Amino acid sequence: MNGQDLIAKINSPSAVSVFNKLYGGNGILCSSDPQKGEVFSLENVRLRYTALVNGLIEILKEYPDSIEGASEDVRLFTAAGRTELGGNHTDHNNGKVLAASIQLDAVAAVVMRNDKKALLRSTGFPDVKLDITDLAPKKEETGTTESLVRGIAAEFAARGIRAKGFIANADSTVLKGSGLSSSAAIEVLLGTIFNCLYSGRQFNELQIAQFGQKAENNYFGKPSGLMDQAASASGGVIALDFAVKDNPKVEKIDFDPAPFGYALCVVDTRGSHADLTPDYAAIPNEMQGIARFFGKGTLREINIGDIYSNMETIRQKAGDRAVLRCLHYFNENRRVQTMTEVLKKLPGEVGSSKSGALFNTFLGLVNESGNSSWELLQNVFSPRNPAVQSLALALALSREFFKTMNKVDDAPPGVCRVHGGGFAGTIQVYIRQEYLEKYKSWMEQFFGEKPVTVLRIRHTGTTEIIL
Repeated sequence: MNGQDLIAKINSPSAVSVFNKLYGGNGILCSSDPQKGEVFSLENVRLRYTALVNGLIEILKEYPDSIEGASEDVRLFTAAGRTELGGNHTDHNNGKVLAASIQLDAVAAVVMRNDKKALLRSTGFPDVKLDITDLAPKKEETGTTESLVRGIAAEFAARGIRAKGFIANADSTVLKGSGLSSSAAIEVLLGTIFNCLYSGRQFNELQIAQFGQKAENNYFGKPSGLMDQAASASGGVIALDFAVKDNPKVEKIDFDPAPFGYALCVVDTRGSHADLTPDYAAIPNEMQGIARFFGKGTLREINIGDIYSNMETIRQKAGDRAVLRCLHYFNENRRVQTMTEVLKKLPGEVGSSKSGALFNTFLGLVNESGNSSWELLQNVFSPRNPAVQSLALALALSREFFKTMNKVDDAPPGVCRVHGGGFAGTIQVYIRQEYLEKYKSWMEQFFGEKPVTVLRIRHTGTTEIIL
């Protein structure tokens, strides 16, 4: 349908159920006045999508030459952000991860072209214009969105799909530098656009995630794993097992903390990610260095007993920190497995006498994961700049807050852990819903205005939005 017809659909009663599924807490969007600050009120969601389509119409006016060869049929696409629930820094050693799609997402209004030209506008960024006739990596495009468009188009071409171009207006609510994977959401969004426009949707969620990862590795120039893209594409909670690195086992799990009385949040500590590349790189380098001591490529190929049996030699060759990080890896892998087993039992126990005990077990494992990242993995601050420890401070302040709140039916007021890569960025918190507003006020004292973002697990991953 054309842009004006699509805007009418966005504002029609029939769109409410679609938006509820994408953005609603417990499946229901807040209907409050958008001026009161509820980002995911029905009014604000409609305003966002209306602006997205109107923006696309403006692009077509701004670039009159782009109208020739463009379809009048405007289509909508979304790809979710993601949150890591367990498995901190395990994926790069073929480990296990627990992750979830969230309501923060990247969206786009798109029209097809009948040539090879692509035009992408994204809020807050320069326009991306390129010809995808040439699909070879470009050195000058390293680190740019252009490289991702070209790289993902190349993945489709390698599978015999003759993708043409598009014109797109995009927007993202995924917080940058938060560990919620804003870049992966864009990659998955682009893959979904190509998949729906030109391949007849023949590729599944995991394949779209793999296309995004390969574009990021080979065109963008960042050696990332697959976890971010897989969680963005999948929808809901997934347990990932990277025993086979490029083809992980993916298991979907039905889980939402809200029925158990908890809100899932991230806290932005306002730390800078600048110059942290050596810190991030040291973690897989140290772990894999110890694997090589045993003639293997990753820690997944050995066991913790091998570490204990060769401790003295390993300490001399690799140092104590590398050993501690390996201990984190093996313990975290087991923890993810246990977390997964607990979450699989929960849906059938909601409201039963077992439900509270099971959920408390899960929260205890979240706490253990946080302790392990802090004490063994050591990714809460950069040892090159020990004066700056915003993540450690946020964890400590959160735990001080929890001490002042009462337990409810033996359930802890809250638990917390480092989120994502670490060293700067965000921590993750599960907090009793009745304490959420007090917690927000508490953290604002130390980290500025609105550092706490409430996450909602979204059961729709990446998709074309049909209204």
